[in-house]
Amino acid sequence: MRHLATAALALLMLVPAQFASAQARPATCSRDLFQNEGGMHRQQTRLSAVANADQATQCRTWREHVGFLQNARAVFASCQAGREREQSVALMDSELADYRALLANRCGGRR
Repeated sequence: MRHLATAALALLMLVPAQFASAQARPATCSRDLFQNEGGMHRQQTRLSAVANADQATQCRTWREHVGFLQNARAVFASCQAGREREQSVALMDSELADYRALLANRCGGRR
């Protein structure tokens, strides 16, 4: 899981520079993409902090992370285009699938 999150973080760090050109996208995209980057840093910190926590704490954090990933995916889907959009959305989909499987296997449910 950690390697996927690291890849997601690397992708998010590239996002703002790649979208300086004008595109038909929501006016809030620059801000939203910037917030995605900060959010990914916060999520990495939170996930690391619960690595050795009790199962209930881990499950709660993983569920919250799924919510973050869903929001991040929506931002990428609406604010990016072309290859970057495909890569970002695919990465978020992969992360979502991994965390949903983790929740199903270790926490007794999906989100």
